[in-house]
Amino acid sequence: MRKHLFYTLFLLLCYGNVFSQELTKISEPVFKVGEKLSYRMKYGVFTAAEANIRVEASDKKFNTPAFHLIAEGQTAGSFDFFYKVRNKYESYVDQNTLEPYFYTENRREGKWKHTDNVSFDYKDNKVTANKGAFTFKGKTFDFVSAYYFARTIDVSKMKVGDKFEMQYFLEDGFHSMGITYVGTEVVSCSMGKFNCLKFNPTIIPGRIFRKDSKLYLWITNDGNRIPVKAHVEVILGSITMDLQAATGLKYPLNPIKSK
Repeated sequence: MRKHLFYTLFLLLCYGNVFSQELTKISEPVFKVGEKLSYRMKYGVFTAAEANIRVEASDKKFNTPAFHLIAEGQTAGSFDFFYKVRNKYESYVDQNTLEPYFYTENRREGKWKHTDNVSFDYKDNKVTANKGAFTFKGKTFDFVSAYYFARTIDVSKMKVGDKFEMQYFLEDGFHSMGITYVGTEVVSCSMGKFNCLKFNPTIIPGRIFRKDSKLYLWITNDGNRIPVKAHVEVILGSITMDLQAATGLKYPLNPIKSK
């Protein structure tokens, strides 16, 4: 259960922010080199995991300038004592299209370890990973680049009830996540109160979620488009993700001031 609680943190953070039908992004990224976001996930009243995602200049050379996107997470508190998790995901993406060139993951969860190195070939629509080659159609992303691309999507014409999908590669295969736009809402997190866009990602029932579990994600309705809070019901209780810190943002983060 502890392993799946931690993994859910990244489901909330990276998959929940996907909301494009035509995948039409605005003219430029809403983030820049130096941005860093920190999150904490709680299972009930207990802190279960922490995560940091950041943007760096690429230390690898590609045909065009690239961003180096990094997501790291680990268990915390008593969860870390009983089941230690240390995961790191990295993606190198084109600075203009935000489509990935190369993706790596290094996961250690208890005694289990997993690594992968994934290359994207858009000429032949092929992904090459440690376990072989996989073909795809249309736009596709990895675990980390999906999150950053989604933040740049034009949502100005979105209507309540609109449903969208996005394709990504993870764990030796392609997956898609359906998202429904719920509307706007004011939400509080550790950094204050914000005007947000609210989304309802599709949940697949299983070891973590009930058939009637609800997952909601709140994203700042400003130039940054960053997730500030998420809440999901699980088989036993619920999990909440909360933004703890945000630095190096491209645009000012403007919480609602108390009267």
